Amino acid sequence: MHKKLITVLAVAGCLTYFGVSPSAKTPAGRQAASTAQSGSQSKSGVDQDINLLRQDIRSKKKQLVAANLKLTDTEATKFWPVYDQYTADLVKINNEKYALIKEYADQWGTMTDEQALSLTNRALGVEKSVAELRIRYVPIFTAAVPGKKVATFFQIERRIQAMIDLQLSSQLPLVQAQE
Repeated sequence: MHKKLITVLAVAGCLTYFGVSPSAKTPAGRQAASTAQSGSQSKSGVDQDINLLRQDIRSKKKQLVAANLKLTDTEATKFWPVYDQYTADLVKINNEKYALIKEYADQWGTMTDEQALSLTNRALGVEKSVAELRIRYVPIFTAAVPGKKVATFFQIERRIQAMIDLQLSSQLPLVQAQE
């Protein structure tokens, strides 16, 4: 069950955001459908698929930022290295988020009250870490580009992340549904 849930969450949630349904005729879509039906993929295979999807999302996210954040050549030269470092730091935090999702899937059906509260508290901790990262990076981005462009970047980044989170959370069954 947990392999199916993880793959469905990663594929359906993340790819749907970018306009690709899990049953679409793409390699990732075929893989998701195959994995959801057969359940025979190894845990490392699921992890590898999730990592590939996350890389693809980061690439598309960068494209969306580039298309919507109007930077001069000089600003772009300063902005993108900061963006890449910010993204690397965000990936570390998101690793915790995806580990929690996998843990949720592993505990699904047998989750105790204590496990549910632990997952909730750790998920809130991840959200707090993301907010702290953003706060830490405001002055770093400000050293690279003007304030309005920093604000615009964080608006774009938060909108994209909110949409990804909405897609992901819509694929997670509620805790009480396991009873």
